[in-house]
Amino acid sequence: MFEYEDVPSHYYKLTREELHERGRIAKEKLGDDLLVLAHHYQQDDTFWFADVAGDSLYLAQQASKTSAKYIVFCGVHFMAESADILTRDDQIAILPSLAAGCSMADMADPDTVEDCWDVLTEICGEESIIPITYINSSALLKAFCALHGGTVCTSSNSEKILKWALDQGKRVLFFPDQHLGRNTGNLLGVAAAEMVLWDRNKDDGGLSNQQIKDSKIILWDGFCSVHCRFTAAQVESARLRDPKVKVIVHPECPEEVVQAADFSGSTNKIMDVIKAAEPGSSWAVGTEINMVNRLAREMKERDNKKVEILNPNVCICSTMYRVHPANVLWILESLVDGTVHNQISVPKETADLARQALDRMLELSK
Repeated sequence: MFEYEDVPSHYYKLTREELHERGRIAKEKLGDDLLVLAHHYQQDDTFWFADVAGDSLYLAQQASKTSAKYIVFCGVHFMAESADILTRDDQIAILPSLAAGCSMADMADPDTVEDCWDVLTEICGEESIIPITYINSSALLKAFCALHGGTVCTSSNSEKILKWALDQGKRVLFFPDQHLGRNTGNLLGVAAAEMVLWDRNKDDGGLSNQQIKDSKIILWDGFCSVHCRFTAAQVESARLRDPKVKVIVHPECPEEVVQAADFSGSTNKIMDVIKAAEPGSSWAVGTEINMVNRLAREMKERDNKKVEILNPNVCICSTMYRVHPANVLWILESLVDGTVHNQISVPKETADLARQALDRMLELSK
């Protein structure tokens, strides 16, 4: 039976210990039929349920490999969509909270992207442009990319994916995150004048025909509200407080922040770099607060590294935060009772195309 309904209120009254104990029992009963995936930005008590944690690329890879019947994705909507697309028809992808969306993903809708594509192809010809969508986008946009010979990228593989497209001598329409696109273009040596910003609220994106013709990367004007709160001034302040500090930020941050930092990379890369650093070293990190706080505790206990968030004001991903541990426990105990809530099911025609784009990404990422 498949139902969509709110979490019963009594779940929110449970203590942390009760949530964890009942969660442990439910997971034991479900056994190999269950895989719980969690993104690094999840709050601690939700993160506790995870069998596998990681960034978007790693979690997509794990979803594509699992034989579990139920894939419970502690993340946001586009992640659960990707899990559904990458798994078999008899596997079930579940999002514990249907309110967990992504404001950046919502900045690029299929109709507006189609309008942009029509303008670009009229000016340049369809054979001269490849669409690439950041994984933070709807299944419909992943399908759009497949339909036009494009693919998907994550912050882990964006350099490899954009290089693949540019090496074909074609322009790239990159959406929805302008900052990841621009920062990746910088890594590949694309000149600033060859990266133009498409303003979705203006006719022809606010660009002249010549600007479009002279471009190599056309950037959609989307952004992450969390990572746009980091500034170059915060990097400078961190270094004034501690001249030995190293600064590492996510490439969804604005260009000036990435250029001011010592390192940039996906959440997995951020963790790998700091874990490999010298004991006792100091780090200022520009990404979501839940991940930074967990990493800070782990690094202090392991080898006395100091890890702090770059922005002294809390930078929380409010949509990730909507996946409350009560949601997860309700999902698991319902599965034990034979009821599936909040299944994410992408229509077959869309899923088949979107899978082509995701499979191409996974192949190019090897």
